[in-house]
Amino acid sequence: MSLVLAALPALLLIGGFPIFVVLLTASVFALAFYMNMPMSAVQQNMFGSVSSTGLLAIPYFIFAGELMSRGTVSLRLVDFVRALVGRLPGALGVTTVGTATVFGAISGSSAAAVASVGRIMHPAMLKDGYPMRFAVGLVTSVGAIGIVVPPSIPMLVYGAASETSIPRLYAAGVLPGLLIALILVAYILAKALRLGLRTSDITDRSGFLNAARRAFWALGMIVVILGGIYGGVFSPTEAAAVACVYALAVTLFVYREMGFRDILDAASSTVIFSAQILIIVAAAGLYSWILAVNQLPQNMAAWIVSMEVSPWLFLLAVNILLLLLGCVMDPISAILLLTPVLAPVVDALGIDKVHFGIVITLNLAIGMFTPPFGINIFVAQSVLKTPTGDIYMGVLPFFYVFLAALIIVTFIPAVSLLSADLFMFGG
Repeated sequence: MSLVLAALPALLLIGGFPIFVVLLTASVFALAFYMNMPMSAVQQNMFGSVSSTGLLAIPYFIFAGELMSRGTVSLRLVDFVRALVGRLPGALGVTTVGTATVFGAISGSSAAAVASVGRIMHPAMLKDGYPMRFAVGLVTSVGAIGIVVPPSIPMLVYGAASETSIPRLYAAGVLPGLLIALILVAYILAKALRLGLRTSDITDRSGFLNAARRAFWALGMIVVILGGIYGGVFSPTEAAAVACVYALAVTLFVYREMGFRDILDAASSTVIFSAQILIIVAAAGLYSWILAVNQLPQNMAAWIVSMEVSPWLFLLAVNILLLLLGCVMDPISAILLLTPVLAPVVDALGIDKVHFGIVITLNLAIGMFTPPFGINIFVAQSVLKTPTGDIYMGVLPFFYVFLAALIIVTFIPAVSLLSADLFMFGG
């Protein structure tokens, strides 16, 4: 049984099958040949897996992000951050980091940040004399911050799969996200000084106030979502629904950039993306149930504990595994595949599941721009029309920047747990 549930998915993944097919095939095979249970357990567990109220937040957040990623929202955010940065060396690079971080806090999507911010900032950096590989590497990698800071869809999926507080996970992602941004800014400043990159034009007080006014309603999305959750006004699911209403109001009546057809397009994209996620959730629910019934995660946890493996050695091994897995698998699939197996081990070793969730998310965020199959690489190649080889070389320095942040977050749990306690007011 254990061999089937481990070896069969591995073989199917190598064969290039979609992750939901992998999980469903392994589950049905185990149920049919090794377990004395009716096949009706398949649909019961699959439908039961997606009947969680918390999962409603997924299509809501996707729809809100789709609405806000269209039109001039990203341009308004770029102007605001650029005015805020002023005359810092490498100001355009710093603006890219700041805009991607803010955009991620609005859309919760890494790929959307690469497409929207990259379309604006990549030509501007090239025009200002930034090396082509540096510019494309920065744009491709910086979007990964979007799934570390709230509202992060992979983090929401991890919370549902591991029964971990989603508000606390979201709170725990704030400081790690800012840490990544600060390390990126430090690297950009050093690079700009070494290359002699010029600074942006001086922005006077009236220019800054005008940029802030234009970006006011876009920035308001962050206040609505996070302020509502941590102010106790509504739950994350309710916050996602409110975010949809807010995004519709802003794009339709404030910016007036979208019509009925644009809303239908956003809704259509939301349905497709949500279906892709939820079919994986359903298949993973069945797979997790079979693992639990056969007590495989619990047996693995007992085995690891019997070997007296330290929490730090376990986290190191998990980091290596996830960095490799993230190169070939999207974050949501990886989370749903590994969480049922690793969560009991995490509990047995006394590792905080909130901290572990941030470690998983950050690892898989790095995987989004790691060759050969990081999704951000393909988005950047499509949007920026840059050769894939140049993108591979461009993201390499930023891989090490993110890796430094990962090491800090992994082995100093206070970075994420302090963030959780600070924004949850100790709750």
